[in-house]
Amino acid sequence: MPPPTASDSWLASRRFGIVIDAGSSGSRLQIYSWKDARAARDQGGPEVLDTLPVVEKGTRTGEDWVTKVEPGLSSFGDNPAGVATYLAPLLEHARTQIPPSLQLDTPLFLLATAGMRLLPPVKQAEVLQATCDFLRFHSHFKIDGPSEVGPCGSSVRIITGEEEGLFGWIAVNYLMDGFKGSDEERTTYGFLDMGGASTQIAFEPSKEERTQTKDLIDVRLRLLGGKEIHHQVFVTTWLGYGTNQARERYVGQTVTEYEAARAMLHAPSSTAGELVPDPCLPKDLQLTEAPVQPSSATAHAKQPHTLVGTGSFEQCLRRVSPLLNKDAPCPDGPCLFNGVHVPPIDFSVSHFIGISEYWYSSEHVFGLGGSYDVVQYERAASEFCARDWSHILQEHEESRRKGTLGGDGEVIEDGKVVSTGKWGDKVEIPRLQMQCFKAAWLVNVLHEGIGLPRIVDAGGNSTTDGDKVAQQAEDKGLGRPQFQSMDTVGDIAISWTLGKMVLEASKEVPPLSQSTRPLVDPIDDIPDVANSPVKPIRPPFPYLDVIEDHLSQHLPPSLTRHALGFSIVGLLFYFMAVALFVTTLYRLRHRIRSTVRRFTRKRDRDYISLGYSMEEGRALTNGLPSSRPSSRPSSPPARGVSRLITSLKRLSSTNSQKPHSTPMIMTAPASPLRGSPHRSPTFPPPDFSNAAASSFEPGSPRLANLAFNGSLSSLTSRSRNSSRLDLTHMPRTISRTSSNVL
Repeated sequence: MPPPTASDSWLASRRFGIVIDAGSSGSRLQIYSWKDARAARDQGGPEVLDTLPVVEKGTRTGEDWVTKVEPGLSSFGDNPAGVATYLAPLLEHARTQIPPSLQLDTPLFLLATAGMRLLPPVKQAEVLQATCDFLRFHSHFKIDGPSEVGPCGSSVRIITGEEEGLFGWIAVNYLMDGFKGSDEERTTYGFLDMGGASTQIAFEPSKEERTQTKDLIDVRLRLLGGKEIHHQVFVTTWLGYGTNQARERYVGQTVTEYEAARAMLHAPSSTAGELVPDPCLPKDLQLTEAPVQPSSATAHAKQPHTLVGTGSFEQCLRRVSPLLNKDAPCPDGPCLFNGVHVPPIDFSVSHFIGISEYWYSSEHVFGLGGSYDVVQYERAASEFCARDWSHILQEHEESRRKGTLGGDGEVIEDGKVVSTGKWGDKVEIPRLQMQCFKAAWLVNVLHEGIGLPRIVDAGGNSTTDGDKVAQQAEDKGLGRPQFQSMDTVGDIAISWTLGKMVLEASKEVPPLSQSTRPLVDPIDDIPDVANSPVKPIRPPFPYLDVIEDHLSQHLPPSLTRHALGFSIVGLLFYFMAVALFVTTLYRLRHRIRSTVRRFTRKRDRDYISLGYSMEEGRALTNGLPSSRPSSRPSSPPARGVSRLITSLKRLSSTNSQKPHSTPMIMTAPASPLRGSPHRSPTFPPPDFSNAAASSFEPGSPRLANLAFNGSLSSLTSRSRNSSRLDLTHMPRTISRTSSNVL
């Protein structure tokens, strides 16, 4: 479908944003849109000033606002070059939905979750770099530049489970109007999320608890009027407490207990054909499972075992409860389970909404999504677990044959509901196999783990249904339901990606004051990240920490960072850097020494140059030789003196052979700088053949004449040279060749 055109009224003043949720099984691109803050104020009037921007789907109609590719981004840990081909369909889809004129102002985020967190740091960095390069050079969308966060700043990064919880908390309260009203009247919802590997909780404690809790994170949002709202939210995650990993621990516990019971009876070890009873499977369902996390170290406990369902939900509840590990040490009380600190929850004020597995395990099989009634839920789970597995398969096949199944079990033909099956199209065989265990795990987490109270009375809950639980809660003085599972509100799915876009739309609202601190993601608003329990994931750029992580696997435990208290890899790196520096200095020692001498002897060279200039009769200006500027560099003084000596030797040799044949023309030596105006005047050589020694006595006319013509100066200066002119062989005939001779 082509993007909307400029003439489309829906497009007027509309902004767009893109989030790619890079999960463990696939990457889902979602396009959101909202009206520009100024346009929204003009169209909505004063009543919208105290509301957040309205974030909607990124397409006017249809479901083209979302698309997905498989597998997960983390599968390219060993092949980062394949990221470009993998992401190309997502990028192309975004281009077709957003007008080209708006793409430069459309922020694009690729935020990776669970799968990427499991990769080693070096592979994380390589995949993020490949992702950043592809998105930056193959699209016109708005992407951050390099920073300490990563090669594309906050646009391409790995988020923690706590960040997912914070964004999910924003999404839930945005959809449920938790941010409306004054600061005193505003009551926010708590957020629960459960996946296959982990579970998260995020909520705003009561005012009394906020003053006593130190691990709260500030969430700042800006309303359309420019006013900021602040909330202090507690968020934490339990790794290993999602449904899939909880099941793995449960299988290990069940097999270990079974083997221990046989050992006490001195029975032989079980064989592959022997069945292990499992109350958390539907009746007579057999599954062969290998204990991934057996609590026993025996070799046989690690072998695959065949579990057979006994279909007892009540026994399953009791068997699953110890997996919460509520007896774990609690260094920073109070704790809920597994020693994780959580502030006290006042359920009369904090009402929770659960998504993901809370919704799937309630709605897809039992049809009990929405307001939660523990009695009704446990009754439905007990009936399902007690059913024979063959009957469950038969009913699933009948529902499939009836036609296209809706999400809630409706059979739709030509757009009309013609009949109702038991389960919707999202219910698959693996869901039915694990439904009994997941239901028991959900109930234990809610009530034994988080502490959600059970609403039970003699004449009420045993006969109630989900439609009446909200009224019951209100009759008991609890107001809204304490817990409800949800998947969508209207046509918008509850997702942490929606919370991220609400925050981005809020950032674009102009503040009331220019000095207002810019809005940032909650994880970037933590003042002391080093001491915070929530730490952002920052793959190393460069890779020193990555090298250490790689080498530490091959080092003995005594040489690891944990044992030594410092990084041995870092220490070796610094030693190598110092050794390289010293080696480089040693190899360049002669060049460095000559360079130092050249600079330290500069004054001596200037002095020598001054001496040579004085010898050759060059004028001095402020104690330095003066010469006419020339584009050609002057010859070194020593080279000019050498030429002069060679010329004098040649002349002396010639005159000694022909003393009277050629008149000698003697002139002052030329300045080393050609064309210099300070050349000595030309003078005739004196006749020394018949001169008496007394002729050169002081005060004699010959000496005066000689000094006047510069001869004495010439003789004096030349006497310093190793070669001397023998004046006794000078010819008597003197030719004057210069017009300025006196």
